[in-house]
Amino acid sequence: MHQNLQATTDYIKKKIGDFEPEIGIILGTGLGGLVEDIEILNSLMYSNIPNFPISTLEFHSGKLIFGMLSGKKVVAMQGRLHYYEGYDMKQITFPVRVMKMLGIQKLFVSNASGALNPEYRKGDLMIIHDHINMQSDNPLRGRNTASLGPRFPDMSEPYDRSMIEKGMEIAHKNNIRCHSGVYVSVNGPNLETRAEYRFLRLIGADSVGMSTVPEVIVANHMALPVFAISVLTDEGFPDTLKVVSLEEILKTAEEAEPKMTKILKDLILEI
Repeated sequence: MHQNLQATTDYIKKKIGDFEPEIGIILGTGLGGLVEDIEILNSLMYSNIPNFPISTLEFHSGKLIFGMLSGKKVVAMQGRLHYYEGYDMKQITFPVRVMKMLGIQKLFVSNASGALNPEYRKGDLMIIHDHINMQSDNPLRGRNTASLGPRFPDMSEPYDRSMIEKGMEIAHKNNIRCHSGVYVSVNGPNLETRAEYRFLRLIGADSVGMSTVPEVIVANHMALPVFAISVLTDEGFPDTLKVVSLEEILKTAEEAEPKMTKILKDLILEI
Protein backbone atom coordinates (compact mmCIF):
# COMPACT_ATOMS: atom_id res chain seq x y z
CA MET A 1 0.00 0.00 0.00
CA HIS A 2 2.74 2.45 0.91
CA GLN A 3 4.29 2.18 -2.57
CA ASN A 4 0.93 2.83 -4.24
CA LEU A 5 0.28 5.78 -1.94
CA GLN A 6 3.65 7.28 -2.75
CA ALA A 7 3.19 6.80 -6.49
CA THR A 8 -0.28 8.39 -6.40
CA THR A 9 0.87 11.29 -4.22
CA ASP A 10 3.88 11.95 -6.46
CA TYR A 11 1.66 12.01 -9.56
CA ILE A 12 -0.79 14.47 -7.98
CA LYS A 13 2.00 16.73 -6.72
CA LYS A 14 3.41 16.97 -10.24
CA LYS A 15 -0.01 18.05 -11.49
CA ILE A 16 -0.77 20.64 -8.78
CA GLY A 17 2.75 22.06 -8.31
CA ASP A 18 3.52 23.67 -4.96
CA PHE A 19 -0.16 23.81 -3.88
CA GLU A 20 -0.44 22.11 -0.47
CA PRO A 21 -4.02 21.62 0.77
CA GLU A 22 -4.83 22.28 4.42
CA ILE A 23 -8.36 20.85 4.40
CA GLY A 24 -9.71 17.66 2.83
CA ILE A 25 -13.42 17.45 1.93
CA ILE A 26 -15.48 14.39 0.96
CA LEU A 27 -18.81 15.30 -0.66
CA GLY A 28 -21.63 12.78 -0.28
CA THR A 29 -24.59 11.73 -2.42
CA GLY A 30 -26.34 14.74 -3.92
CA LEU A 31 -24.01 17.12 -2.09
CA GLY A 32 -21.47 18.10 -4.74
CA GLY A 33 -22.67 21.70 -4.98
CA LEU A 34 -20.09 22.97 -2.49
CA VAL A 35 -17.62 22.81 -5.37
CA GLU A 36 -19.36 25.85 -6.86
CA ASP A 37 -18.05 27.90 -3.92
CA ILE A 38 -14.46 26.73 -4.39
CA GLU A 39 -12.09 28.95 -6.36
CA ILE A 40 -10.83 26.04 -8.46
CA LEU A 41 -7.13 26.06 -9.30
CA ASN A 42 -6.89 22.50 -10.59
CA SER A 43 -9.04 19.39 -10.99
CA LEU A 44 -8.13 15.79 -11.75
CA MET A 45 -10.45 13.02 -12.91
CA TYR A 46 -10.22 9.93 -10.69
CA SER A 47 -9.78 7.86 -13.84
CA ASN A 48 -6.52 9.68 -14.64
CA ILE A 49 -4.95 9.26 -11.19
CA PRO A 50 -2.78 6.14 -10.73
CA ASN A 51 -4.21 3.59 -8.25
CA PHE A 52 -7.27 5.80 -7.59
CA PRO A 53 -10.65 4.00 -7.46
CA ILE A 54 -13.37 5.29 -9.81
CA SER A 55 -16.90 6.00 -8.58
CA THR A 56 -19.39 3.78 -10.42
CA LEU A 57 -22.44 5.91 -9.57
CA GLU A 58 -23.90 8.05 -12.31
CA PHE A 59 -24.70 10.86 -9.83
CA HIS A 60 -21.11 11.03 -8.50
CA SER A 61 -18.72 13.12 -10.61
CA GLY A 62 -15.39 11.45 -9.79
CA LYS A 63 -13.16 14.53 -9.63
CA LEU A 64 -10.47 15.64 -7.21
CA ILE A 65 -10.81 19.42 -6.90
CA PHE A 66 -8.01 21.73 -5.68
CA GLY A 67 -8.61 25.36 -4.79
CA MET A 68 -9.49 28.01 -2.22
CA LEU A 69 -12.53 27.97 0.08
CA SER A 70 -13.10 30.42 2.94
CA GLY A 71 -9.49 31.53 2.65
CA LYS A 72 -8.11 28.01 3.05
CA LYS A 73 -6.40 25.69 0.59
CA VAL A 74 -8.66 22.68 0.08
CA VAL A 75 -8.83 19.41 -1.82
CA ALA A 76 -12.37 18.10 -2.36
CA MET A 77 -13.56 14.69 -3.51
CA GLN A 78 -16.52 15.37 -5.79
CA GLY A 79 -17.84 11.84 -5.70
CA ARG A 80 -17.15 9.34 -2.94
CA LEU A 81 -16.78 5.56 -2.99
CA HIS A 82 -18.99 2.98 -1.30
CA TYR A 83 -18.57 -0.61 -0.18
CA TYR A 84 -21.72 -1.64 -2.08
CA GLU A 85 -20.06 -0.62 -5.36
CA GLY A 86 -17.82 -3.67 -5.00
CA TYR A 87 -14.68 -2.00 -3.70
CA ASP A 88 -12.89 -3.29 -0.63
CA MET A 89 -12.39 -1.03 2.38
CA LYS A 90 -8.77 -0.26 1.58
CA GLN A 91 -9.79 1.04 -1.85
CA ILE A 92 -12.62 3.12 -0.41
CA THR A 93 -10.31 4.79 2.09
CA PHE A 94 -7.28 5.11 -0.19
CA PRO A 95 -8.18 8.73 -1.11
CA VAL A 96 -8.17 9.73 2.58
CA ARG A 97 -4.62 8.46 2.94
CA VAL A 98 -3.61 10.27 -0.24
CA MET A 99 -5.10 13.55 1.01
CA LYS A 100 -3.23 13.16 4.30
CA MET A 101 0.03 12.60 2.43
CA LEU A 102 -0.69 15.71 0.34
CA GLY A 103 -0.66 17.69 3.58
CA ILE A 104 -4.24 18.09 4.85
CA GLN A 105 -4.57 18.82 8.56
CA LYS A 106 -8.33 18.28 8.93
CA LEU A 107 -10.96 16.19 7.13
CA PHE A 108 -14.55 17.31 6.46
CA VAL A 109 -17.07 14.64 5.45
CA SER A 110 -20.67 14.98 4.29
CA ASN A 111 -23.29 12.36 3.55
CA ALA A 112 -26.97 11.77 2.92
CA SER A 113 -28.61 9.57 5.55
CA GLY A 114 -31.98 8.43 6.85
CA ALA A 115 -33.43 9.79 10.10
CA LEU A 116 -34.01 7.26 12.89
CA ASN A 117 -34.54 9.62 15.82
CA PRO A 118 -38.27 10.47 15.91
CA GLU A 119 -37.43 14.09 16.81
CA TYR A 120 -35.60 14.52 13.48
CA ARG A 121 -37.25 15.35 10.17
CA LYS A 122 -36.43 14.98 6.50
CA GLY A 123 -34.38 17.99 5.39
CA ASP A 124 -32.74 18.50 8.81
CA LEU A 125 -28.98 18.37 9.27
CA MET A 126 -27.11 16.23 11.80
CA ILE A 127 -23.53 16.81 12.90
CA ILE A 128 -22.08 13.41 13.78
CA HIS A 129 -20.56 13.13 17.25
CA ASP A 130 -20.18 9.34 17.29
CA HIS A 131 -20.90 6.31 15.14
CA ILE A 132 -21.76 2.62 15.14
CA ASN A 133 -20.02 0.48 12.53
CA MET A 134 -22.33 -2.21 11.13
CA GLN A 135 -20.36 -2.74 7.92
CA SER A 136 -18.96 -6.21 7.36
CA ASP A 137 -15.31 -5.27 6.85
CA ASN A 138 -12.77 -2.87 8.34
CA PRO A 139 -10.24 -0.79 6.37
CA LEU A 140 -7.53 -1.59 8.95
CA ARG A 141 -7.88 -5.36 8.53
CA GLY A 142 -4.63 -7.04 7.48
CA ARG A 143 -1.00 -6.20 8.12
CA ASN A 144 -0.55 -2.77 9.68
CA THR A 145 1.83 -0.21 8.17
CA ALA A 146 3.33 1.49 11.23
CA SER A 147 4.34 4.57 9.26
CA LEU A 148 0.64 5.25 8.56
CA GLY A 149 -0.69 4.67 12.06
CA PRO A 150 -0.84 2.31 15.09
CA ARG A 151 -2.07 -1.29 14.99
CA PHE A 152 -4.89 -0.53 17.46
CA PRO A 153 -5.98 3.12 17.02
CA ASP A 154 -8.08 4.69 19.77
CA MET A 155 -11.65 5.58 18.75
CA SER A 156 -12.91 7.23 21.95
CA GLU A 157 -13.31 10.56 20.12
CA PRO A 158 -13.55 9.82 16.37
CA TYR A 159 -15.05 13.26 15.61
CA ASP A 160 -13.33 16.46 16.74
CA ARG A 161 -15.23 17.89 19.69
CA SER A 162 -14.20 21.52 19.17
CA MET A 163 -15.33 21.47 15.52
CA ILE A 164 -18.65 19.87 16.54
CA GLU A 165 -19.27 22.69 19.04
CA LYS A 166 -18.37 25.37 16.50
CA GLY A 167 -20.53 23.72 13.85
CA MET A 168 -23.55 23.67 16.17
CA GLU A 169 -22.95 27.33 17.09
CA ILE A 170 -22.90 28.28 13.39
CA ALA A 171 -26.15 26.36 12.80
CA HIS A 172 -27.93 28.04 15.71
CA LYS A 173 -26.65 31.49 14.73
CA ASN A 174 -28.08 31.02 11.23
CA ASN A 175 -31.37 29.45 12.38
CA ILE A 176 -30.51 26.15 10.70
CA ARG A 177 -32.34 23.13 12.11
CA CYS A 178 -29.37 20.93 13.02
CA HIS A 179 -28.88 18.11 15.52
CA SER A 180 -25.85 16.37 16.99
CA GLY A 181 -26.22 12.61 16.87
CA VAL A 182 -24.97 9.07 16.33
CA TYR A 183 -24.61 7.74 12.78
CA VAL A 184 -24.77 4.03 11.99
CA SER A 185 -23.13 2.75 8.82
CA VAL A 186 -24.47 -0.32 6.98
CA ASN A 187 -23.39 -2.10 3.79
CA GLY A 188 -26.29 -1.14 1.52
CA PRO A 189 -27.30 -0.63 -1.21
CA ASN A 190 -30.87 -1.53 -0.21
CA LEU A 191 -32.70 0.64 2.29
CA GLU A 192 -33.73 -0.95 5.56
CA THR A 193 -36.78 -2.97 6.56
CA ARG A 194 -39.11 -1.84 9.34
CA ALA A 195 -37.50 -4.36 11.70
CA GLU A 196 -34.00 -3.15 10.78
CA TYR A 197 -34.92 0.51 11.36
CA ARG A 198 -36.39 -0.47 14.73
CA PHE A 199 -33.22 -2.42 15.64
CA LEU A 200 -30.83 0.39 14.60
CA ARG A 201 -32.75 2.90 16.69
CA LEU A 202 -32.78 0.46 19.61
CA ILE A 203 -28.95 0.20 19.61
CA GLY A 204 -28.59 3.97 19.82
CA ALA A 205 -28.40 5.34 16.26
CA ASP A 206 -29.98 8.65 15.28
CA SER A 207 -29.41 8.23 11.52
CA VAL A 208 -28.36 5.50 9.10
CA GLY A 209 -26.25 5.58 5.95
CA MET A 210 -23.86 3.57 3.80
CA SER A 211 -20.60 5.53 4.01
CA THR A 212 -18.40 7.79 6.17
CA VAL A 213 -17.36 5.35 8.91
CA PRO A 214 -14.56 3.64 6.89
CA GLU A 215 -13.07 7.04 6.01
CA VAL A 216 -13.33 8.20 9.63
CA ILE A 217 -11.61 5.05 10.90
CA VAL A 218 -8.69 5.62 8.53
CA ALA A 219 -8.53 9.33 9.38
CA ASN A 220 -8.26 8.44 13.06
CA HIS A 221 -5.61 5.84 12.21
CA MET A 222 -3.58 8.67 10.64
CA ALA A 223 -4.28 11.15 13.51
CA LEU A 224 -6.43 13.34 11.26
CA PRO A 225 -9.19 15.37 13.02
CA VAL A 226 -12.64 14.85 11.48
CA PHE A 227 -15.84 16.88 11.17
CA ALA A 228 -18.81 15.03 9.63
CA ILE A 229 -22.31 16.19 8.78
CA SER A 230 -25.38 14.42 7.41
CA VAL A 231 -28.30 15.74 5.39
CA LEU A 232 -31.32 13.71 6.49
CA THR A 233 -32.99 12.80 3.22
CA ASP A 234 -35.69 10.39 4.40
CA GLU A 235 -37.38 9.12 7.57
CA GLY A 236 -36.87 5.57 8.80
CA PHE A 237 -39.70 5.49 11.32
CA PRO A 238 -41.06 1.91 11.39
CA ASP A 239 -44.67 2.75 12.28
CA THR A 240 -45.08 5.36 9.51
CA LEU A 241 -42.60 4.04 6.95
CA LYS A 242 -43.16 5.11 3.36
CA VAL A 243 -41.62 4.00 0.08
CA VAL A 244 -38.77 6.33 -0.89
CA SER A 245 -37.06 6.69 -4.26
CA LEU A 246 -33.54 7.76 -5.19
CA GLU A 247 -35.04 10.78 -6.94
CA GLU A 248 -36.68 11.91 -3.69
CA ILE A 249 -33.44 11.42 -1.76
CA LEU A 250 -31.44 13.46 -4.27
CA LYS A 251 -34.12 16.20 -4.33
CA THR A 252 -34.08 16.52 -0.53
CA ALA A 253 -30.26 16.58 -0.50
CA GLU A 254 -30.26 19.32 -3.12
CA GLU A 255 -32.77 21.44 -1.19
CA ALA A 256 -30.90 21.09 2.12
CA GLU A 257 -27.42 21.47 0.67
CA PRO A 258 -27.20 25.30 0.97
CA LYS A 259 -27.63 24.96 4.76
CA MET A 260 -24.88 22.34 4.96
CA THR A 261 -22.63 24.45 2.73
CA LYS A 262 -23.13 27.47 5.03
CA ILE A 263 -22.00 25.48 8.07
CA LEU A 264 -18.98 24.01 6.28
CA LYS A 265 -17.84 27.31 4.77
CA ASP A 266 -18.16 29.23 8.05
CA LEU A 267 -16.49 26.46 10.04
CA ILE A 268 -13.55 26.28 7.63
CA LEU A 269 -13.23 30.06 7.90
CA GLU A 270 -13.07 29.90 11.72
CA ILE A 271 -10.61 27.05 12.23
